[in-house]
Amino acid sequence: MSDPTPIPQEIPRIPSKLDSFSSPPKGTNTVQASPNFPHLGPSAYDMSPDRINTIDMESPITPKNFVPPAISANNSVYNLSLGNTDTQVTSNDSNTQVPSSNESLKSNSRSSSTNGSETPLTPYTLENISGGARPIVHSADLEEVPVGVSRQARHLSDYQFPTHRLANVMLDETKSPLVIVACGSFSPITYLHLRMFEMAMDSIREETRFEVIGGYYSPVSDNYKKQGLAEARHRVRMCELACERTSSWLMVDAWESLQPSYQRTAVVLDHFNHEINIVRGGIATSSGKRKGVKIMLLAGGDLIESMGEPNVWANEDLHHILGRYGCLIVERTGSDVRSFLLSHDIMYEHRRNVLVIKQLIYNDISSTKVRLFIRRGMSVQYLIPNSVIRYIQENGLYIHETEPVKQVLSEKGD
Repeated sequence: MSDPTPIPQEIPRIPSKLDSFSSPPKGTNTVQASPNFPHLGPSAYDMSPDRINTIDMESPITPKNFVPPAISANNSVYNLSLGNTDTQVTSNDSNTQVPSSNESLKSNSRSSSTNGSETPLTPYTLENISGGARPIVHSADLEEVPVGVSRQARHLSDYQFPTHRLANVMLDETKSPLVIVACGSFSPITYLHLRMFEMAMDSIREETRFEVIGGYYSPVSDNYKKQGLAEARHRVRMCELACERTSSWLMVDAWESLQPSYQRTAVVLDHFNHEINIVRGGIATSSGKRKGVKIMLLAGGDLIESMGEPNVWANEDLHHILGRYGCLIVERTGSDVRSFLLSHDIMYEHRRNVLVIKQLIYNDISSTKVRLFIRRGMSVQYLIPNSVIRYIQENGLYIHETEPVKQVLSEKGD
């Protein structure tokens, strides 16, 4: 396959000023609840179009049966015990579900009461299930994929390449358009997987003349045959839940996950190049011309180091990935990617097509360790999005993992 226009092979190191970001919107102090969501005041977030790209779109809207802390029913009035004060919230919704006193949720030790008063529910409550207890999250950011966004197909015959957040026109036609692709297990997706894209965006703005027009997660197929790998349909869905509500430019592509056999990374990047540059013809500029889009692989330092291990990567694939496309490498704690580039012949040959991203705030959240936490019934809140936690709970994922604990603790992560 050939691109419609030449794609630059080197990353120019020209600094550019970072975009400014507005602060997140403030909530409301009123206690008058809406009919559908009695635990919330109105207008908790400003969802106007000019704010949609800067706010956290895991908005605090939950289903009707959300269980706020220490609820007791008195007709349509709820008493919320908050420390030493009680706040009364009135609801006009007669269908609101209020937990009865004999519900079987078992609160954990942090919510025990010694004075005989009502025991408040903590964010985590333990539910007894076969094989152990798992945390139940009462969270404020459990929304589904936004209205108007098509979920990825579960069968290859129904597959369509997602473009709903891919820019149609460049903002600055003096720059080169770029799409970032992250391939991986994402079992489950974590906040580090989300942060990697943001760190890459910052480095690209600061050090290059590229304009990022979109980013994609590409979960591997079930034929990858790796321990701890949930079914592809679950991993794709968790990626959708994680990014569709929290990002204005990230998408999930299920093509790789739907393949009947394992697809090499080089082939996956060819797929993105075909869809974006051949099918769509690149991207339009403000002057009406079209430009070919550069595709780059986003990876952690551990994946890049695996490129130096014998019999893991074919040399022709490394030349194809690093030479034709290029790589954005996020360093992990303790890794020295620059020294590795210097010592590896193929990596060094294509070093000008590789951008190393230094973590200014180190984040080493590991999917492997998240799975272990879930297996032990421990909290994983603030390690992965709450919408993903809820999905894991509802589908009973990772509870019966059999990965050796020593192996889990020694792994750098995935």
